[in-house]
Amino acid sequence: MKSIYIAKAVTAAVVTLAATATFAQAVIVAPPPPPRVEVVPGPRPGAVWDPGHWAWRGGRYVWIGGHWQAVRPGYRWIPGHWVQRGPNWRWVPGHWA
Repeated sequence: MKSIYIAKAVTAAVVTLAATATFAQAVIVAPPPPPRVEVVPGPRPGAVWDPGHWAWRGGRYVWIGGHWQAVRPGYRWIPGHWVQRGPNWRWVPGHWA
């Protein structure tokens, strides 16, 4: 009897996780708008500018303004960018390389 409850709980957890992973990935067909022109502040010691970008939120693109990233010695900042895969678009977050 106890094993039936465990089996049901495991099945429910797997179904829930599978459904969550499916809905967590957005397929965006419309290309992002052109980037906005931002006034980049003067250089800051120990920081690198991460430019603004369009983000997909609530079924539409919204502008996220640029900001400073603290420098990581020995790395360089790769800004986030949109990549087209067939007719779809995917956001690649900024990262240190």
